[in-house]
Amino acid sequence: MTCWWITDALPGDAAPDPELAGAETADVCIVGGGYAGMWTALQLKERDPGLDVVIVERGRCGLGASGRNAGFLMSWWSKFPTLTKIVGTELALELCRRSAAVVDELGEFCAAEGLEVGYRRSGWLWAATSAAQVGAWQYTLDRLAEHGEHPFHTLSAEETAARTGSARFAGGVVEPSVATVQPAALARGLREVALRRGVRIFEHSPLVDLQRGAPLTVTTPRGSVAARFVVLATNAWIAQLRELRRRLVVISTDAIVTPPIPGRLPPAVADGMGVTDARRLLNAFRGTADGRLFMCRSGGSLTFGGRLGDRYEGASPRVAEMLGHLHRAFPALADVGAATSWRGPIDYSVSGLPFVGAIPGSPGLYAAAGFSGNGLGPARIAGESLAAQILGGEDPLRGSSLTRPQTNQLPPEPVRYLGGRLVRAAIARKEGREDDDRAPGRLTSVVAGLDPTSTMDRGSKSR
Repeated sequence: MTCWWITDALPGDAAPDPELAGAETADVCIVGGGYAGMWTALQLKERDPGLDVVIVERGRCGLGASGRNAGFLMSWWSKFPTLTKIVGTELALELCRRSAAVVDELGEFCAAEGLEVGYRRSGWLWAATSAAQVGAWQYTLDRLAEHGEHPFHTLSAEETAARTGSARFAGGVVEPSVATVQPAALARGLREVALRRGVRIFEHSPLVDLQRGAPLTVTTPRGSVAARFVVLATNAWIAQLRELRRRLVVISTDAIVTPPIPGRLPPAVADGMGVTDARRLLNAFRGTADGRLFMCRSGGSLTFGGRLGDRYEGASPRVAEMLGHLHRAFPALADVGAATSWRGPIDYSVSGLPFVGAIPGSPGLYAAAGFSGNGLGPARIAGESLAAQILGGEDPLRGSSLTRPQTNQLPPEPVRYLGGRLVRAAIARKEGREDDDRAPGRLTSVVAGLDPTSTMDRGSKSR
């Protein structure tokens, strides 16, 4: 493994959970041992401690997307305009408030369970690193202000430069409620708690077949689980499910971490803050507990038909590109290189918001998909909703459209793949010219604007 978070959190001699061997039965079988799968299991056990819950994981629990992300524990405030369009203003406000509350609740949960996850509630800086990015957040802030909500604090260019230690940052807004964690430590910690709650976990047990019927049957290379309910929480791999493959696009995200440079870290990240620019091909930065600078960049390799292969695992081929962006953002670190790099696939939905609910036409089959790079906090909400849909009780999503597959569909292959590559190339050209304070061509801007995916909502200026 090349992911620094994972090697930091998982001792080399840590024994895996057993592989599934033979025929098992359960009340609920969850496929996927990341954040969404673990929170669903924990919420099910909280509502019914006697429930027999099984998790099957293709590798080691929490070592996929849940263990190798930036560790930003964010709310949904930055997605408020889109949430409003999808679920209505009242529920959008409730969900944003609930997602912000999750940040504190997760810190309290880890403290109560004795989990060492590096939790730091130091906020998130959403900033501009070019003139074209300035004000990208204003559309969202204006929509929030219409409803009396002000979760962000606006910074001047001078204040942003002081926070980051770099004049490249030309303004921004801070959401103080955001926290950062060691993502792999959190994922493995959730596994520990699930085991203590009586959840049965089988690792190195990839799904090779799913038989739909009564009961549903999950088959792995050496065993099977027959269950009344099955939850699919497999991150990008879920894009191969026939009901979802045209509603998700799978793109790699790449990451690097520097050697320890504790005395040279930018002030904001040294204090535990998460920092992102306002690109569509997003750059994110944060510090680590031992004084390294972490960076990740979205918008890497695009999959064909949601099919994943070895090129989405291991070391990143984009190290030079990422170092170029790091050095541009923080010129004082121009001599700092990468200690290690990694990459992994992420499933993006058209709206940038997840689908959490039943698969139509398959009784008992549920899925959590499309977290679009912001799943650390929302995965807990997804677990609460799935537990409520399966067992009954209070559901934070309240049967909203987030509990049904999105109606918008992406084009079929090969149009989606070829079109996606064309659009991504246009975005890269547009943002590259904007970095140099040059206006992109009209055609480039039009093609770049066709991208339906976005981590944060943006106003018309950035589109």
